[in-house]
Amino acid sequence: MTENTTAAPGGPNAALRAERERKARGAWRFYQVMAFVTGVMLLLLCVEMILVYLVGVGPDVEAWIGWVPFAHGWIYVVYLISVFNLWSTMRWGLGRMAALVVAGVVPVLSFVMEHRAAAWFAADLPSVVSRHATTLAR
Repeated sequence: MTENTTAAPGGPNAALRAERERKARGAWRFYQVMAFVTGVMLLLLCVEMILVYLVGVGPDVEAWIGWVPFAHGWIYVVYLISVFNLWSTMRWGLGRMAALVVAGVVPVLSFVMEHRAAAWFAADLPSVVSRHATTLAR
C-alpha cells in the first residue's frame, strides 16, 4: 500500500503555494482598501483644516466637522497596519515600506502609491509565492 504525497495537482508544494498566494492577495486587498479610505480621509482633513483655520467657520460648524481629525488619526493607524502586513508578506525592502507610510500623510499620494504598489505586487507575487512554498516544504 503506497501513500499519495501529491494530493494536490502540481506536487506537494501546490497547496503551500496556493495558501501563500491567498495570504498575499488578502494582504494586498487590505492595503488597497485602506489606501483608498486613508486618502479620502486625508482629503476630508484638508477641507476641515481649510474651513476651520482659513475660512474661520463658527463653532457650530466646527463641532459638526470636528470628528474628522480624530477619525483620520485612527484610520491612519489601521493603514499603517495594512502597510506593515503587506510589506512583511511580500518581503519588500525598507524603502518601499517608507514610501507607503509617507503616502498616508501627503494628500493624494496614497492613490498614486497604491497604483505603484499594484505594479510591485504583480511583479513580485510569483517569486514570493514560489520562494516561500519551497522554504515551507523543507
